[in-house]
Amino acid sequence: GKQLALVKTSSAVRTCGFDFGGNIIMFSTDKQMGYQCFVSFFDLRDPSQIENNEPYMKIPCSDSKITSAVWGPLGEFIIAGHENGELNQFSAKLFDCTSLEHLKTFRTERPVNSAALSPIFDHVVLGGGQEAMDVTTTSTRIGKFEARFFHLAFEEEFGRVKGHFGPINSVAFHPDGKSYSSGGEDGYVRIHYFDPQYFEFEFEA
Repeated sequence: GKQLALVKTSSAVRTCGFDFGGNIIMFSTDKQMGYQCFVSFFDLRDPSQIENNEPYMKIPCSDSKITSAVWGPLGEFIIAGHENGELNQFSAKLFDCTSLEHLKTFRTERPVNSAALSPIFDHVVLGGGQEAMDVTTTSTRIGKFEARFFHLAFEEEFGRVKGHFGPINSVAFHPDGKSYSSGGEDGYVRIHYFDPQYFEFEFEA
């Protein structure tokens, strides 16, 4: 393929993705070498942003490192997985992509490496687990390698799916919302089809 544009950053780029319309690109950079973690947004319809390396929106993330970030349906918001070793808390946070207002937080006790939104329900699936270098000293249960399901509005966990023997690095819903897949440090991609009960389930706050 042909390179169309190049955006330079001061530290490693951890995540990136196009919005629903393919006009806006979002990416996050690591906190390293004295540089802060940022989430940057470029509108590709404005060539000057790329030429001047100036995003139309940039938000600092001083308290934690972003390990995963994806766009929500229709590009209305992004959901980001954060790692905060200092507080020993790990969460996925929901942001409005226009104002970057923090909307929701889905807390776990282990790093969140990936998150995805259901296209048909108000559900969020999170994947992660203990750091790969530490998994040999613990069981799979202690490592927290399950995919975890939260209700988008109520921020409450309602289900977990086991299967991986190492941290989950990526999760994604099928476009029809009837299944999801997860890729792990154990070298497996697992495809999960939801049971009929999943589609009949109604969350009670």
